[in-house]
Amino acid sequence: MNALTQHPPAVRTTCAYCGVGCGVLARPDGIGGATISGDPEHPANFGRLCSKGSALGETLALGTRLLHPMLRGPDGAMAQASWDTALDNVANGFAEIVAKHGPDSVAFYLSGQLLTEDYYVANKLMKGFVGSANVDTNSRLCMASSVAGHRRAFGSDTVPGTYADLDQADLIVLVGSNAAWCHPVLYQRIIANKRARGARIVVIDPRRTASVENDDLHLAVAPGMDTALFSGLLVHLADTLSFDFDYLDKHTTGLTDALVRAREIAPDIAATAAATGLSETDVAQFFALFRDTPKVVTCYSQGVNQSAQGTDKVGAIINCHLATGRIGRPGMGPFSLTGQPNAMGGREVGGLANQLAAHMDFTPEAIDRVGRFWRAPNMAQREGHKAVAMFDAIGRGEIKALWVMATNPAVSLPRAGFVAEALKKLDLLVISENVISNDTVACGAHVLLPAAAWGEKDGTVTNSERRISRQRAFLPLPGEARPDWWIVAQVAQRMGFAEAFNYQSPADIFREHAALSAFENDGSRDFDIGALGSLSDDAFNALDPVQWPARVGEAQGETRFFAEGHFFTPDRRARLIAPERPAPRNAVSETFPLVLNTGRIRDQWHTMTRSGLSPRLGAHRPEPFVEVHPDDAAAAGLRDGGFARITTAHGACVLAVMVSAGQRQGSLFAPIHWSGETAATARVGALVAPATDPFSGQPEAKATPAAIAPVDYARRGFALSRQPLALPEGNWWTRVAVRNGAGLLFASDEPASAWRGRAKALFGDGVELAEYLDAPRQSFRAAAFQDGKLVGCLFVGPAEATPQWDAVKALFEAEVLPDQQRRAVLSGRSTDGLADSGPIVCACFGVGLTTIRDAIESGTAVSVEAIGKSLRAGTNCGSCLPELRKIVAGAKMVMTA
Repeated sequence: MNALTQHPPAVRTTCAYCGVGCGVLARPDGIGGATISGDPEHPANFGRLCSKGSALGETLALGTRLLHPMLRGPDGAMAQASWDTALDNVANGFAEIVAKHGPDSVAFYLSGQLLTEDYYVANKLMKGFVGSANVDTNSRLCMASSVAGHRRAFGSDTVPGTYADLDQADLIVLVGSNAAWCHPVLYQRIIANKRARGARIVVIDPRRTASVENDDLHLAVAPGMDTALFSGLLVHLADTLSFDFDYLDKHTTGLTDALVRAREIAPDIAATAAATGLSETDVAQFFALFRDTPKVVTCYSQGVNQSAQGTDKVGAIINCHLATGRIGRPGMGPFSLTGQPNAMGGREVGGLANQLAAHMDFTPEAIDRVGRFWRAPNMAQREGHKAVAMFDAIGRGEIKALWVMATNPAVSLPRAGFVAEALKKLDLLVISENVISNDTVACGAHVLLPAAAWGEKDGTVTNSERRISRQRAFLPLPGEARPDWWIVAQVAQRMGFAEAFNYQSPADIFREHAALSAFENDGSRDFDIGALGSLSDDAFNALDPVQWPARVGEAQGETRFFAEGHFFTPDRRARLIAPERPAPRNAVSETFPLVLNTGRIRDQWHTMTRSGLSPRLGAHRPEPFVEVHPDDAAAAGLRDGGFARITTAHGACVLAVMVSAGQRQGSLFAPIHWSGETAATARVGALVAPATDPFSGQPEAKATPAAIAPVDYARRGFALSRQPLALPEGNWWTRVAVRNGAGLLFASDEPASAWRGRAKALFGDGVELAEYLDAPRQSFRAAAFQDGKLVGCLFVGPAEATPQWDAVKALFEAEVLPDQQRRAVLSGRSTDGLADSGPIVCACFGVGLTTIRDAIESGTAVSVEAIGKSLRAGTNCGSCLPELRKIVAGAKMVMTA
């Protein structure tokens, strides 16, 4: 085998998406891309990847990248600038505003997409040298209530258990977690435990999500009533003498007050059922399962955290584990499933406005300690503004300069319309990004700084089980892109702090971070990785995944906390917390009679700046949608596949309607992913109320009062092109990634004749147009060819007559077509030998609904397992398995009818 045919060595790195922290093997292809597979040696995933991780190779192109620093000129236009000019503008701008208005007039807004080293340098600059704690992160939107709950109960932000507990538990309770879609690799471990050991699963969620298997107990709890359910459980455990009194006596305080409050909230099973909207039978079954199963893990995620009472929800869950001593032992404990790849690492370095580095807070002792370690001249003396309050301060004009790194707050924050307008008021808006355009950039950025993206970054991240992994670069930095830590350090040096920010590599920063974690610690703080503080550059580069703590002189290995107490409170005892009585911050009304719940879907991530580039990931749920219970849909006059306007006190969106019996009556669900860049009117963050938890500052994203009404469009259609497309104002549209081009799905009231006149303008001059107009039926179809290649398609018609998007998309992706298939383009049907797989079900292997149904009908795949063997669907991440089971069950019903 010669050098040209040899496969390049795989680079071990870590996935860019959720907090599972899966290990990835990346094999560069030499032309800017890479082949991606799971790392079988990484303890977080043992080789398994979800659909998003599997498709990372499709997101590495440079077409949307910011490749050079840019400055806004006097005319308002952005122009390329040198790094020196851009960095001087940032440093001088921040310094001048601080000199004029004080340190609290500036702020950083960071991201769980940053590496730990990036986070560390940004926090050090702002909190130690600028002198403000106005540093917060988009992790405030996903995990802040877990942080606050841990600190209230344990005295520290400590996740007690490990992923291995999911393999050993006999009862796994998923609370506010659609793990099948949002943490699919962990969910498959749970299912493997269920299949092999008979573990029981309880899913507590207002919606019946993909995480609910047929034999699971699903508790469709009323929105916001998790605290009532776990308060009722605590009372039940007390009344049935199921407490571990020895553990309580030795290691906890606060039981009496917590139990008194729990009895006020939910004194018995009947009261718990009434408060939560559940049946007494289901409540009693859950209570009995928890009571009688010693090995219980309670996994919770955004449905708990994203609440104006999220910290109390976390406390109510932890209370039940402390009261029964089910914490820190194999197969036992409360477990926070982190949302982002480095939300945990950001917490370790003080990425939240109410924390200092190394899990320290704003006590005088900690301020002094961190200041001495950093030799910082201007340590922040108090907590800064948390995310929602930070943007309120921007809106009031109190914060005048903001640096946004690796996040898109004009989409993701509550009341996103207000956030966008607030950003426009800033005297200085600096954005470090790897995309040239997003909704936040469009709010009037003064400076754009090209940051390294996944595949180019080098440093560390920490996953949900406290495991630090290396994220290694396997692609060169494109254009003038630079790592975030380098950008911040360069600004710090220009502000006069060169000695403290003279880093030469991520290893330099990591060693300092590790040393700070051990500085004056002596076991008094949970986060201690002092044993890693002396790593050489080579040892850092070769670092295997390691779980903290990693203390000097102690053996390293899998670690659990609190089985024998030793909490991080002053008296070393845990606190059982007395929660407030649960109640919605904003109640429904005649104007807004429904409750809007927002969240993620299976194949997209945050605001789609990465995942939206993947054709595979865009095929499963291509349109922004709202999920509605059938009774609510009937009452509002909505039809499945139609459109609806969702309105709250803060904004409105128009979304496609998905009628689902799994949706709780009286509630709506809408995904968070679409933005002004990717859809016409689907920025769901604009609908969300800004109510926040009093302890964590985390906003309520699950219970905004809302109204819904039908929106009728005369026509539906789609467009495909080799170049980016834009539609005229007044049409509903959404962008969809397709291979070899760009796609739009749209709805319109314009007549078909208007679209006929627009076809050539959409596809450009010099194309050969094949057209078909059916004026009586108001249907128009066009295919554009150039040099024999299909370069564009435009189809418009009544909804019931619109040709299949999937069939035409398959033709378009082929580019060069025989004559008979050129005719098939305008027919819009899977004819003349053209294969149409239908809507994608399995994103990992691109298996569509039509292909699956054909296999079932032919008898070659009559079970989920047979589908896996025949088509590979469901054999990778497993997140499509619930949908496959429904397809098989539906087919069997038809066969037996």
